[in-house]
Amino acid sequence: MNTNLSHPVIKDIAAHLDSLTPKGRILGNYIIQNPRKAVFMTTKELAEACQVSEATVVRFVGKLGYSGYGDFLQALRDFVDTGLSLPDRVDLPGMNGAGTAHLQRVLLEEINNLRHLYESADMEAIAMFVDRIAASPSVYVIGSRLSYTFAYYLGWSLTKVRKGVHTLNGSDSTVIDSLTNAREGALVIIIATSRYPNELIKLARVSRRCHQTLLVITDSKLCPLIQFADKAIVAPSRSIPLIGYSAAISSIINCLILELASRRDPATKAHQERLEQAYLENDILFNPHTHAPRS
Repeated sequence: MNTNLSHPVIKDIAAHLDSLTPKGRILGNYIIQNPRKAVFMTTKELAEACQVSEATVVRFVGKLGYSGYGDFLQALRDFVDTGLSLPDRVDLPGMNGAGTAHLQRVLLEEINNLRHLYESADMEAIAMFVDRIAASPSVYVIGSRLSYTFAYYLGWSLTKVRKGVHTLNGSDSTVIDSLTNAREGALVIIIATSRYPNELIKLARVSRRCHQTLLVITDSKLCPLIQFADKAIVAPSRSIPLIGYSAAISSIINCLILELASRRDPATKAHQERLEQAYLENDILFNPHTHAPRS
């Protein structure tokens, strides 16, 4: 309970309890005590669990300042997600079933995540990311654990459109050296996914102390790195994953690369031509003209 009360969404409910109606207080106390149950409930199910009307549930979330029950559930989902262990996630509803059921679950959840991103994407933030990536003398892309997969993808992709890109594994303590020794005006991009490794939080602090521009790509507004960032792009999940979701953040990365490439900067073209020449000279990539099948 005390741990729960330190989180924004639960803290907000607790702060409103005295101003709620008696039935509203019943709802608030139930959610505070049972967030892992409430996060999977419809308005009807939550109303039945608390023996109140659905209209009371709707008024309750409105009193808390949410535009609708869906927005409230998203905030509650973000809170629950950060505190769930691996065994907890295995016990989540829908985790049991045959292979086909799991495939359908994964596809539907990724589709919902992409739809939500499509409807809520912060295009101003994306434009700011692109401007900073294009203008910065050097770019450091950092991830840790699961998010290093995305960091490597973004870093590798950026090397196709510009020079001076460094992809770093945040689990390696020498990253602190790299940031401390970075050129003035360096741009740092940290990708952080739930459950947010403490090593990335430490690196965000280092970046701020070094007066670097820090951009964050993450999956929740509750990500603890956002407080250190100059700007953040949030690609929220609509449900709670066992390990993590990939489609939304991968789409953000693809968007950034396409935006950079579409500017048709002469420097980008020259950079890509040098890369292609190096690939050709060193036989890096398959070439159907030089690897024709023998007759």
